[in-house]
Amino acid sequence: MIYILIIVLIGIIGLLVFKIIMLRRAADEILSQLDFILNEDTNTVIGITTSDGRMQRLALELDRRLRELRKEQLRYINGDRELKEAVTNISHDLRTPLTAIMGYLDVMKPMQKSKELENYLRIIEGRAEAMRQLTEELFRYSVILSNEGLNPPEETNIGAVLEDCIMGYYAALSQRGITPQVQLCEEKIVRSVDRAALSRVFANLMNNALKYSGGDLVIKLEKPCTVSFTNSAPTMTQTQVERLFDRFYTVEAARSATGLGLSIARTFIEQMGGRITASIADGDLTIRIEL
Repeated sequence: MIYILIIVLIGIIGLLVFKIIMLRRAADEILSQLDFILNEDTNTVIGITTSDGRMQRLALELDRRLRELRKEQLRYINGDRELKEAVTNISHDLRTPLTAIMGYLDVMKPMQKSKELENYLRIIEGRAEAMRQLTEELFRYSVILSNEGLNPPEETNIGAVLEDCIMGYYAALSQRGITPQVQLCEEKIVRSVDRAALSRVFANLMNNALKYSGGDLVIKLEKPCTVSFTNSAPTMTQTQVERLFDRFYTVEAARSATGLGLSIARTFIEQMGGRITASIADGDLTIRIEL
C-alpha cells in the first residue's frame, strides 16, 4: 500500500514538474514574441505551444491589447504627420501676403505723409516683421521635424562655435544691459556634429536668455563636452521648467514668440545623439547640453 502511495506521489510530482516546465516555456515564448512585436512593425499574433487554458487566454488578451496599442500608435503617427503638414502649409500660405505687405510698406516709406501716418506705418511694419519671423520659425520647425534639417556631421570645435555665437549676440546683449560671464575650458573639445545645427541651438538659447534673463547670463563649456546657459528667473516654477521644451509652450503668453525655440534645440541635439535638460535652483534657470 505504501509503495502504491509513493508511486502515486511521484506521478503527481512528475506531472506538476512537467506542468511548471510547460508554463515557464509558455511564459518565455510570450516574452520573446512580445519583444519582437513591440519592436517591429508587424501584425503577428502571439502563439504558444502549451494547451493550458489560462496561458492561452493570457496570449489572447495580450493580442487584443497589442491591436489596440497599434491603433493608438497609428492614430498618433497620422496626427503628428498631419500637424507637420498643416504647419508647413500654414507657413507657406502666410509667406505670400506677408511679403506683399512688407513690399507695400517699403513703397510707402519715401512718400509724403503726416507724422501720425508715419507712426502708424512704423507700428504696422514692426508687427509685420514680427509676423514674418514667427512664420519663418514655423516653417523651419516643420523642416526639422521632417528629418531634413540636419547636414552630414563633421568634426567641429564646440568652443569655437560657442564663441562665434556669443560674439554675434554681443550687441543685443549690450542693449539689454547683459554682460555674460563666459567660462570656457582651455582644452579644445571636438565632436562630430552638424555645425550649422549646433550654431542654431546656441542661438536659440541666447534668444531665450535675452527674453527672460533678469540681467545676468553665465555660459560655460566644460569637459568632457557640457555646455550650460544660466540666467536668473526668479518667477519661474518647476512646472514651467518641465514644459520648457514642449512645442508651442511659452512662459509668458504676451511675449512675441512661437514657443518653438527650445523645442527646435531639443530636436537638433537629440538628432545629433546628445541630451539637453533644464533645471531651476535658487531662482536660477540652467539649460545644459551634453554632447
